[in-house]
Amino acid sequence: MILVINTSGNGIDLVLGNNIEHIDAEKQAITLPDAVEKFLIKNETTWTELTAIGIIVGPGSFTGIRLGIAYAKGLAIGLNIPVIPINAFELYLAETPDAFVAIESGRGDFFVAAKNLEPGIMELEELETRQMMCPCTVGHKPFNLKLATKIAQEKLDSGKIEPAIPMYLRPSYAEEKNSGK
Repeated sequence: MILVINTSGNGIDLVLGNNIEHIDAEKQAITLPDAVEKFLIKNETTWTELTAIGIIVGPGSFTGIRLGIAYAKGLAIGLNIPVIPINAFELYLAETPDAFVAIESGRGDFFVAAKNLEPGIMELEELETRQMMCPCTVGHKPFNLKLATKIAQEKLDSGKIEPAIPMYLRPSYAEEKNSGK
């Protein structure tokens, strides 16, 4: 079974098979280990039954993404199973392949991607024009995390598993501050 962990937003989301759970957590680092263990027990699954761990790598909360990846990698090393990185754009496009994905960044611009557009950042003016290249725009509602299991399985089956690294589309606040911007 593939366990999927999402710490890229508020709280913690976990998926196992068709079961999904959201846990409100002010302090994800403190809550995550216990939440995962309780989720496995609730779903009558043991650690040894896990075949891979899917992790949402962004875009999203800088700290949450790093925490989730570190936790997933630690578990995977201990269980000797792979970590499968999944980004939010893959989730949106799995459900609506011909969509333009525009996710508010919280800084007055948008994280964007589409089938023929690499993930990046766009100001509203450019987004209004570029989104017309697709029949619909998504990203204004949460992605369907249940699709992460299917995406992770497809990556496992292909044998082409990339390293789980954070998907940062811009420098962190600290990096911007140190660069003088």
